[in-house]
Amino acid sequence: MKSIVWLASYPKSGNTWLRVFLANYIINSDKAVPINEVHRIGIGDSNSKAYQMVMKTQFDPTNPQLCAKVRPAVLQGIVNNKADVNLVKTHNENGTAFGNRLIPPEFTRSAIYIMRNPLDMILSYANHYDMTIDAAIEGIARKSNTLQGGGESAFQFIGTWSNHVVGWTKARKFPVLTLRYEDMLGDPITAFSKVIEHIGLPVDQERLERSVKFSEFKELQKQEDKASFVEKSDTQERFFRSGTSGQWKQELNQDQIDRVLRDHGRVMKKYGYEI
Repeated sequence: MKSIVWLASYPKSGNTWLRVFLANYIINSDKAVPINEVHRIGIGDSNSKAYQMVMKTQFDPTNPQLCAKVRPAVLQGIVNNKADVNLVKTHNENGTAFGNRLIPPEFTRSAIYIMRNPLDMILSYANHYDMTIDAAIEGIARKSNTLQGGGESAFQFIGTWSNHVVGWTKARKFPVLTLRYEDMLGDPITAFSKVIEHIGLPVDQERLERSVKFSEFKELQKQEDKASFVEKSDTQERFFRSGTSGQWKQELNQDQIDRVLRDHGRVMKKYGYEI
C-alpha cells in the first residue's frame, strides 16, 4: 500500500520545523504542541526500535549493511497499519544502499522535500555533529556520507548535498512538493498552506495561522529552554539556534565559500541560490 508521505531533507535543513508545524495543525490545540511530542503525528525511518521489532535476533544499528537489509521490512511494517497516510521523517537520499532501495516507490504516496542553502546549512550541520566547518564542507561533498547508527538511531545514507537534492526533487515514481527553507522563512503562510494541500487536508486559514505562530522559532526556543529537546545532540548547547538565513556571509571565509560553490554551485544555481 502506498501510504508513506516522506518528510525529507538533508540534515539541518528545516525538517523539525516542518514536523512541528504539522503537529500543531493536525492536533489543532489552542496551545502549542510540546516540541517533545512532535512524534505523535509521524515516525522517523531511522528509529532503531522499529528495526529491532522486525529482527528475530539482536539488531545492531551501527552495522550499515544490516540497516539497509532490514529497512524494507521496517517500511512494510509502517504501511501495514492500514492508515491512509503515514508521515515519515527521513534524511536518507532517494537512492540505494547495499542493493536495497532506500525510498521504495511501492510504499510511497508522495514526498515533501525541504532544501536549504548549503552555505547556511553547513553551519548548523557542523554545530549539530560537533565538527569543524571544514569537515562539514568535506562531508556534504562525499558520496559515501552517512549518519552513523547507534543507540536509538539506525544508519542513514545521505550522500552529497547535491545528489540528495536532485535525487528527491527529480523523483519520477511519486509526486514531490519541494520547498526552500528560505521561502518558508519569508512567507510561512504560503509555504505551509502548500504542505497541507499536498497531504490532502483542507486548509483552514485560522488554524493555519495559529499553527504557524505556534511553530515560530521564538516559541520553539522558549520550549527548549524550559524542557530541552530530545533531538538535540549531546554536544549541542541548543537545537533551535537562530532560524535565519544568510549567516554564512559573516561566518564563512572565502576559501570555504569557494569550496561549497565548487562542489554544489550548479545545483544551487538551479534552485535560485546566489553563487
